[in-house]
Amino acid sequence: MSNIKSSHFSNNLGAVNRDNSNHDNTSPDSISALDVRDIPLALYIHIPWCVKKCPYCDFNSHELPIDSQLSMYDEYVDALILDAASQQSLTQGREISSIFIGGGTPSLLPITQYQRLFNSLREIFRFAGDIEITMEANPGTLEHAPFAEYLKVGINRLSIGVQSFAAEQLTTLGRIHNPAQALSAIKAARLAGFERVNVDLMHGLPKQTMSEAFNDIQMAHDAGATHISWYQLTIEPNTVFYRSQPILPDEDSLADIEQAGQALLESLGYNNYEVSAWAGASDKPCRHNVNYWQFGDYLAIGAGAHGKVTIDDAAIKEWTAEKVSKEALKETVGESGIYRFSKSRLPKDYMGYQDETKQNETSEQNKIITMMLKTPTPPKMVGWQAIASDELVSEFMLNALRLHDGVAWSLFEARTGLSYDSIALEVNKLIKQGLLIDDNEHLQPTALGKRYLNQILREFL
Repeated sequence: MSNIKSSHFSNNLGAVNRDNSNHDNTSPDSISALDVRDIPLALYIHIPWCVKKCPYCDFNSHELPIDSQLSMYDEYVDALILDAASQQSLTQGREISSIFIGGGTPSLLPITQYQRLFNSLREIFRFAGDIEITMEANPGTLEHAPFAEYLKVGINRLSIGVQSFAAEQLTTLGRIHNPAQALSAIKAARLAGFERVNVDLMHGLPKQTMSEAFNDIQMAHDAGATHISWYQLTIEPNTVFYRSQPILPDEDSLADIEQAGQALLESLGYNNYEVSAWAGASDKPCRHNVNYWQFGDYLAIGAGAHGKVTIDDAAIKEWTAEKVSKEALKETVGESGIYRFSKSRLPKDYMGYQDETKQNETSEQNKIITMMLKTPTPPKMVGWQAIASDELVSEFMLNALRLHDGVAWSLFEARTGLSYDSIALEVNKLIKQGLLIDDNEHLQPTALGKRYLNQILREFL
C-alpha cells in the first residue's frame, strides 16, 4: 500500500505480504460466504514520477525523464481512465468512500490532467457524498499547482511530505525543498481553504537530536498541520541508504526521541489512533488508511498500483452468465473470496497497453479478466491471486493491530470470512501473556502488547 508511510513495526513485518503463486487460486472451502455490501471500497491512484529520487525511498517512483513532454501526461491519464473503467465491475454496486493519490510526487501531474481524470472517474464510479480525497504533495512551489485549484477538482485533503524542518537533515534525506518552503506550503494550503492538512515527518534521522525532533513537531503544528504522520526512518532494501547506510541514533536514543515526541504530540492535542498517525483536535483519522487497516477493499490504478477486492457469489454468477465460461473463470478468479492484484510497475509498460507487441505478450489470465470486466484491453494486471485462508489471518492482524483502539471481533469474520473459533487458541494464549485485552467483542493490544506487536503477529503466522 504505497500511501501508508512505514513505521518500525510495519517494516519489520513487511515480509508477511508473501507471493501467493504456490497457492491454489480458488478460495478455500473454510471461508464462509462474504457479502461485499458490508465492506467499504476505496480507490488508490499512483502517479509514479518525482523530480529526484530520495535515498531512503523504496516506493515505485521514477525520476522525470529529461525529455519529458506534456504528451506523456496525456498518455498516462488516458491509461488511468481505461484502467479505472476496467475495474468498474469490481465495485459490485458499491460507492467509492475515499481516494488516495500517492507516488512519486502526485502534485507534478498538471492540474488540467486532474480535471480530466476526475471528470472521467465520476462517470465510471459512484462517489460517496462525503468522499475523502487525499493527494500527496511536495513543498516545492514548482512541484504543485496553486492549492485552491486542487479543491476545485474535489481533492479535500493534502498530505505534505516535509520530513524535517532542519536544513541539514533535508540535505541528508535528498529533499529538494528548504525549511522556508515547507512552512510556506503548509500555510498556503490552509489559506487556500484546506481544512485537513497532514504533514509527514520522520524521526530517528542521522545525528538527529531530541531538540530537532521536538522542533519538527512544533513547527508543523504552528504552521497549521491538522494531522501529523510521525514515523521512524528505516533502511529499506533497494535504496541508496541501503547500499551506503548512514549512521542512525542508537536504540536508546531512538526510544527516548519516540517517547518524548509522543508526549509532545499528546500535549498539543493530537490523538495517536495508529502506530505513526496522529489526528489533531480539529481533524479526524484518515479514512482511506483506516480502511486499509480495517481490511477493507480498494481498487488501484496506475503504474505498480496494488489493489484488494472481495468478490461475492452474486458477481461470480453474473460474470459466468455474461462473458466467461465457468471453467475459464474458475482457473482465473475462482469462487467467491478475497483477491489481490497489481499493475505493471514501469510507467512505459503501463502506458504501453495499446502496443500490439505488448498485447501479444498479455497472459491468458489477463485476457480472461479483460473479458470478465467487459472493457477493451486495459493496462494489464501482472498479478491476480486469491489470498489463501492461512494468510488471511496474518494479513488481517498485520493491519488491525496498527490501530491503537483495535477493531471489533465481528470485523474479523465479516472481512475474512473466517470464524473467530479458528484463532481462539492463539488469542487465549496472547491474553494469558498480557498482550491482548481479554474482551470477547474487541481485538485490541494491551499497553504491553503495543510494545511487542511483532510477537503478537508471530502467533498468527
